[in-house]
Amino acid sequence: MKELFEYFTKFEKNDPEFYELFKNFAYGEVFEYSSLNEKDSILVILACLIACQSPKAFKKILKSALDLDITPVEVKELVYQTVPYVGFGRAHNFFGVVTKVFDKKGIEYPLEGQSTTNPQNRYEKGREIQENFFGSNVIQEMNDSAPEGQKHFNKFLEGFCFGDFYTRNGLNDKQRELITFVLLASLGGCENQLKGHINGNLNVGNDKEKLVSTLTVIMPYIGFPRTLNAFSCINEICD
Repeated sequence: MKELFEYFTKFEKNDPEFYELFKNFAYGEVFEYSSLNEKDSILVILACLIACQSPKAFKKILKSALDLDITPVEVKELVYQTVPYVGFGRAHNFFGVVTKVFDKKGIEYPLEGQSTTNPQNRYEKGREIQENFFGSNVIQEMNDSAPEGQKHFNKFLEGFCFGDFYTRNGLNDKQRELITFVLLASLGGCENQLKGHINGNLNVGNDKEKLVSTLTVIMPYIGFPRTLNAFSCINEICD
């Protein structure tokens, strides 16, 4: 953890009182209550920093993460996965951050493409992912109940969100759904979508304990209110 969060050492010199408080909590106590492995811990922290719009912290942690267990492809796919959920307006700065970090690390860019779909099959493949994650009946009902003039947004979900992104290589289904859970919890105000993706996480094999551990790890970055709202959603769906 010391290697991963080396960026925080500036506070040790300039504000040692805060440094001691936050270090003991975020880098110590929190991880006593999490069962996430190292890679998932890093991925969810980086994801929440994108949602929280913290490029400086993201950059510093990313530098350390690339020396540990995170690959350049996984980093690229993490940033890609955020676009449908936080929007390109929030995500675009982080593409630049990743490029700068890769340059300093000597990582050749652009990386090999990870897409597995094309314009002809993206809707079909996206619908398959939706049905696997949430159930065919749920997806069909969502499409059938969409008001006139708004049905195209379901096509956007099918083709762009799921067809273009979830079908990519580089991260597995569990990682992508866990990242999505983190993004929605970190943004706040997305409780309806968060509940849907809690079910999605359960359906791909991320159990309640993993979701609780994830919230535990990101809580120091997103604060108590959004964390408690997310816990409420978990308890409603899982209990």
